[in-house]
Amino acid sequence: MEIRQEQSLKLLQKLVLTPQLQMAIRLLQLSRMELVEEVRQQLESNPVLEEDGIDEQTLSYDDAAREVSEGEPPVAPSRPEPEESVGEAPDREPTSPDQEVQWEQFVEDYGRFSSGPQVRVSNEEYPSVEATVSHRTNLTDHLLWQLQLSDLREADREIGAFLVGNLNEDGFLKDLTVEEAAARLGVPEERVRRVLRRIQTFDPVGVGARDLQECLLIQARTHHPKNERLHLLLERYLPELERRNFSAIARGLRCSLDEVKSLVETVCRMDPRPGRAFNQDDVIYVQPDVYVFRVGDEYVTVLNEDGLPRLRISAYYESVLSGQSHGEAKDFVQDKLRSAMWLIRSIQQRQSTIRKVTESIMRFQRDFLDHGVTHLRPLVLRDVAEDVGMHESTISRVTSNKYVHTPRGIFELKYFFNSRIGSVQGEDQASEAVKAQIKAIVEAEDPRSPLSDQEIVERLRAVNVVIARRTVAKYREALGILPSSRRRALV
Repeated sequence: MEIRQEQSLKLLQKLVLTPQLQMAIRLLQLSRMELVEEVRQQLESNPVLEEDGIDEQTLSYDDAAREVSEGEPPVAPSRPEPEESVGEAPDREPTSPDQEVQWEQFVEDYGRFSSGPQVRVSNEEYPSVEATVSHRTNLTDHLLWQLQLSDLREADREIGAFLVGNLNEDGFLKDLTVEEAAARLGVPEERVRRVLRRIQTFDPVGVGARDLQECLLIQARTHHPKNERLHLLLERYLPELERRNFSAIARGLRCSLDEVKSLVETVCRMDPRPGRAFNQDDVIYVQPDVYVFRVGDEYVTVLNEDGLPRLRISAYYESVLSGQSHGEAKDFVQDKLRSAMWLIRSIQQRQSTIRKVTESIMRFQRDFLDHGVTHLRPLVLRDVAEDVGMHESTISRVTSNKYVHTPRGIFELKYFFNSRIGSVQGEDQASEAVKAQIKAIVEAEDPRSPLSDQEIVERLRAVNVVIARRTVAKYREALGILPSSRRRALV
């Protein structure tokens, strides 16, 4: 068998992700807040980029993209310059090729090229230290503070600190038993139980319980110490209460249905998760990427660019590039200039793509804008991709983590893509529209005789919606609606 080396030519087509395309894809899937942070980081790392001032002529995203697409070198926007400014550099003595950039002069003259207004801020305008420093007390700190104030011995406080550290965010001791705690600490089980009972007297009431029943009993014995029927209800008839079997509870407690109703109302006022008031989860505020306004009989799509810095190319580095014929300084400026133009063009493409996709979605969901959620149409990524002439993967990136403000509220763009639900006759309906109908049917039912899933199926079929019972159950659970056996009310 002969082994040899040879050279050959082969014609091949393949897709290559250029740096420009990689940047465009990465920026496309960023949310608005992530895009603002990305632009801020680029402003800090790329000296060629400047944030555009309000009162100055700007190099917009459209202008930058047009210049790059036409292959022209980037030109700084023309604006009036003060005397001895960079705009008069060509009239000065020409710079020799070997001369390096005068960084000291650049630092001295940097204020002329800064895009923002020159404003001095005194210390009086800054917020006070008390207004900027905050610490939210969590459940563990709150309980340890009470433990230190208690009259327990130091050894018992160590046991209490161990138990407090094993409570979950709702205040329950679920992942650790008393036996396991005693074995780990090397102390008698009764001593651990005594410390746990002491913790269960702390604020919030019900903390330190090992299950829901014990949590409710602690609250009942603390707030209603003389209500024996309430204690008996929670000790023996909690499963019947969950099944809403009020007749069995009335027979077991030997009382009337009105008294059972009063007891149930008392239980409903208790907190099943006493530790949730100390949760550290911060509220996440959504800022829409796009606004949709109604103007007459039409809907207008407007991008939200509030807080997004508008970028331009530094005029100073334009002069540096024109004055340097070779050297590391010129290579550095050219590289940063190329990156800046790619960024500006990618942001322009991102904004344009989001606007086109949102306008297409709103055209498909015009009935939703006019009449509400029940008129949502079935929609998939392919429909929008064919409408705007893009790939489905691009539509998926555009609609991820993007929000739109409509006259009907703020929704994620993914919300408008729904599966198709069949109908008896006419057009099919969207799954979100069917969920809204199920919610309306449940809200209108008789609380003393709630509708079963099969009865909901029949109600939907009467309004031209064909759906299986198991699908109704799935949508009901997604909406947080309990089964009919647990929705029954005692009136």
